[in-house]
Amino acid sequence: MTSLIFTIQIKATPEKVWHSLWDSENYKIWTTPFCQGSYYKTDHFTEGNKIHFLTPDGQGMYSVIEKIDPYEYLAFRHIGNIKNFEELPIDNETEKWTNALETYRLVQVDSGITLTVIVDTVDNFFDFMNKVFPLALNELKNISENN
Repeated sequence: MTSLIFTIQIKATPEKVWHSLWDSENYKIWTTPFCQGSYYKTDHFTEGNKIHFLTPDGQGMYSVIEKIDPYEYLAFRHIGNIKNFEELPIDNETEKWTNALETYRLVQVDSGITLTVIVDTVDNFFDFMNKVFPLALNELKNISENN
């Protein structure tokens, strides 16, 4: 597994960037480069809870919200796949990325926020993530700075 690091400067407060990231309606917008209509579903957006990352047709992955420091840091630990809105048992393919981390760190600087995202990924998603994550973060920047 490889860890990819993405960084972007955003002229906004930590609170604004945080809400741009995790407000459910904003999330649907900035994640559009990954999949049109993607969303997340959880009983409570709190540390230790399970979260589903889904496409409109019910495909995706399930994870645990590993750590939350509001307005500063959030980590997801990815567990497995979802098909037809149902969690699938871990198989040989899924096992390669089970326990992968995806982290978001917001650091306040003079001009706003530096957001750093670190994503553990397997080789067959390396090119996709390197292409799409910067597009998604530019969408996030637009939401944070203009709304």
